[in-house]
Amino acid sequence: MTDRFVVIGAGTMGIGIAYVAAGAGYRVDLVEVDPERAAAARTALDELWARAVDRGRLSAAEAGEAAGRVSNASTVAPGADVVVEAVPERLELKREVLAAAAATRPGLLASNTSSIPISQLGPGVIGLHFFNPVWAMPLLEIVVGASTPPGAVAAARAVAARLGKDPVVVRDRPGFATSRLGVALGLEAIRMLEDGVASAADIDKAMVLGYRHPVGPLELTDLVGLDVRLDIARTLNAAYGPRFAPPALLVSLVEAGHLGRKTGQGFYRWVDGVKTDPAVSART
Repeated sequence: MTDRFVVIGAGTMGIGIAYVAAGAGYRVDLVEVDPERAAAARTALDELWARAVDRGRLSAAEAGEAAGRVSNASTVAPGADVVVEAVPERLELKREVLAAAAATRPGLLASNTSSIPISQLGPGVIGLHFFNPVWAMPLLEIVVGASTPPGAVAAARAVAARLGKDPVVVRDRPGFATSRLGVALGLEAIRMLEDGVASAADIDKAMVLGYRHPVGPLELTDLVGLDVRLDIARTLNAAYGPRFAPPALLVSLVEAGHLGRKTGQGFYRWVDGVKTDPAVSART
């Protein structure tokens, strides 16, 4: 398998997509214009492969082969089989990046957006919404926009199968299916914390034990990133009104730089990626 898979953006999601694509045999270009971020992404990928070897999920040879299939790049080379944009949730930024990628005529042009309507991102785009951590989450949300080319859904399903993902296909609406439901729950949990209903740990525990969620909504917000959740909430607020208005607590935490696991603090404290204790107390 030597097909070329381009990931644009070396943030959390871009790293995860690149890791999974390389593991599926694709030759991967991880496109990042910031040299420091590109170097950090390479380090993060090497750590993922090392952990996979330590846990017996890959042999050292398999990890080395996968690592050898990933290259850093600053631009999108022409003729890729798959291009996935994974830059921050900013409409104009995504439009610019996707327009430049479209000019290289890839076989499949996709955005990893979790909330912005695909039809607003430019012609010929399909949504491939991955979930964090990409290597552990089996779902891939395929979003069909007004100008998504004929045959793109079949091609996206084929990519999903090769990556080991189980896809759902949804119509193009802000927040699609997953973010619209998931963010609604997360925002309400934050409002409950603001109102002093219960502690962060007990709100999460209630959903884990009472509704069989694998993690609670506040811990999940930490894992996704508070900044990402805030961007999505603002997009959905503009589309659907005040029920998606970002809570003041979420805004203040993001402004303070407390973005969740990736910064070591959000609704919980995190040490070496492991949750320790709640960092935000319920208001009384």
